[in-house]
Amino acid sequence: MTVDQISLDCFRNYVHGEARFHPGVNVIVGENAQGKTNLLEAVAYLSSASSHRARYDRELIRHGSDHAFLKGNVTSRGRSMALEADLHRGSRRQLRSNGVKLKTAGELSGILNTVLFCPEDLYLIREGADARRRFLDSCICQLRPRYAQALAEYKRLYQHKTRILKDCGEFPSLLDALDDFSLRMAQCGAVIVHYRAHFVKRLVESAPPIHADCSGGRDRLGLRYETVSTVDDPEAPPKVLLPQLMAHQEARREAEIGAKACLSGPHKDELAVEINGEAAKAYASQGQTRTAALALKLAARDIFRQETDEWPVLLLDDVLSELDHRRQEFVLNRITSGQVFITCCEEEKLARLKEGKAFYVRDGTLFST
Repeated sequence: MTVDQISLDCFRNYVHGEARFHPGVNVIVGENAQGKTNLLEAVAYLSSASSHRARYDRELIRHGSDHAFLKGNVTSRGRSMALEADLHRGSRRQLRSNGVKLKTAGELSGILNTVLFCPEDLYLIREGADARRRFLDSCICQLRPRYAQALAEYKRLYQHKTRILKDCGEFPSLLDALDDFSLRMAQCGAVIVHYRAHFVKRLVESAPPIHADCSGGRDRLGLRYETVSTVDDPEAPPKVLLPQLMAHQEARREAEIGAKACLSGPHKDELAVEINGEAAKAYASQGQTRTAALALKLAARDIFRQETDEWPVLLLDDVLSELDHRRQEFVLNRITSGQVFITCCEEEKLARLKEGKAFYVRDGTLFST
């Protein structure tokens, strides 16, 4: 998979920008706050209609503008595709593939896959469970349209149920709708748990060998998917998981009303990470956590390759400057194929990369060499 060309209008700090990219390595050079990360964010948005830095699409629109437009010409599975996103303040976005409007972001699945690695990801292991759920969601949404749809619906239902729980003290009649929302959340949750469990199973196969290579065999990485306690086998079909999730919700119904919060469901799932049998979040060193984060990201890249028979586009956002020399070499040595975007402040640090193309960014303007 490759992004051959991109066009941006009023996206972040870009008034307008166009670029044709190399099918191999593309180096984006510029000082801080000039637009390097914004360019990678635009590429990633075209693959999933979501941003790792923005909760709402309106945050992506240039200040003082009412809309933003992104267009990417991509090559995927031997086909040329044009992906477009129209973002507007105060109205819903419009996504198109080859001029055809898409009903949901899930329809982007499989067209363009990206793996983004940014400095924040180096703390993926040390952060709370929400960070690791976002990692799983970002990966699975690109591979499974059904998962993307179920996740979007689950988040919508979660917000509604939370409002019911918070307001039911003042308006008791709201509780009449509580069980219906719980049922629908369990239905979506069963799909989410099923796909997460299967993706973690593949991570368990791929990530530990990568981690062993990076650590020189000194450390052993362990991964485990944790979901609600009533689930016997998270890899079971959603129809099997549904009654188990409903049982967990029912057992916590009164507690949820008392706490005025949703206490049951996959929004509390965890991807547990262990190093040498100990919880990485609590006991691992900084170097060990960074190695584990690298292994997860590179394992996701390998899984995408296995799933689609094509390498996903790899986006490295200023991450090399945060790694020591040994880990830099490990990452760069694994980039032997596929399209890669790397941002940095000093181009000469990447002289050991294979041939590609360099771009310079200054105040939202892109220059190619």
